[in-house]
Amino acid sequence: MNAKSLLKGYPVATYFVLAFTISWLGAFAVAAPYVTRGTVIPDTAGLLMFPLMLLGPSLASVILTALLTGRSGLRDLFARMTHWNVAPRWYATAVLIPPALILFVLLTLSALVSSVYIPNRFIIGIGFGLFAGYLEEIGWTGFALPRLLSKCNLLAASFILGLIWGLWHAPVVDFLGAAYPHGSDWPVYFLAFVAVVAAMRVLIGWVYSHTHSILLAQIMHASSTGFLVVLSPTRVSPGQEAFWYAIYSVALWVVVALVLSTDRTPARMLAQAHATFFRR
Repeated sequence: MNAKSLLKGYPVATYFVLAFTISWLGAFAVAAPYVTRGTVIPDTAGLLMFPLMLLGPSLASVILTALLTGRSGLRDLFARMTHWNVAPRWYATAVLIPPALILFVLLTLSALVSSVYIPNRFIIGIGFGLFAGYLEEIGWTGFALPRLLSKCNLLAASFILGLIWGLWHAPVVDFLGAAYPHGSDWPVYFLAFVAVVAAMRVLIGWVYSHTHSILLAQIMHASSTGFLVVLSPTRVSPGQEAFWYAIYSVALWVVVALVLSTDRTPARMLAQAHATFFRR
C-alpha cells in the first residue's frame, strides 16, 4: 500500500500520527538537553514546550486537508473557522460552561473541605487558552472530529478524540496546574486530567454539532484552558490538585449526561451535515 492509499484509507489514524510526531518532536527538542544530562527540566523550558506542541494539530490538519481534498478542502476548513453567524446562546454556552463549573467545584471544596481550594484570579492566564484553543481546534475539530463522526455517533467520536487529546498532552502535563511537579501523584493527576479533557471534548463536539463552527470550538477550548489557568488555586499540594481535577471531571461528566440525555437534535443534524461534508 503506497502513501496516498494509506492516507485515503486511514485519514484519522494518519492525522494522529502526524500531529503527535510534530508536537512530541517539538517538545523533545526543548527537553532533550536536560534529559540527556539527567537534570530536571526547568519551568522556562517546560513553558517553551507548549507553543511547539500546539503546532502539531494545526499543521497536521492543514497538510492532510490539502493532500486529501485540495483547495476546496482548505476553503471548507477556513469557512468553518470563520463561521460566526450562530445563535448567541451558543457563544454563551461555549464561554460560560467551563468557568461556571470550575468556580462551582472550587467554591464548594473551599467551603466544605479546605480553604486551599479558594479560586485564584490570575487574569492574564486567559492568554494561554486563546493560543491553545485557536491552534489546536484547527486539527481536533477541523479535521479529526468530522471524520470520526462519519464512523460513529457524537458521544463515541468525541470520547475517543478526548482520550487521544489527553494522551497528546503527556509530554507537558506535569507542567500544567499550579502544583507541578506532581511527583508520586502524577499518575492520579494525569488520569483526572484525561477525564476532564475527555468530557470537555464531548461538550465541544456537542456545540460543534449544532453550529458546524470551528470558531465556537476554539472559543470553548480557549475558555476551558484559559479559566483553568486563571482560577486554579495556587496553595494546593499535588495530591490536592489531582483531587480537585477529579471532582471537576465528575461535574463535567454530569453536564455531559444532562446535555446528551435531553438533546436529541445532534444525531440528525450530524448525519445530514457530515454526509454533505464527505460528498465534497
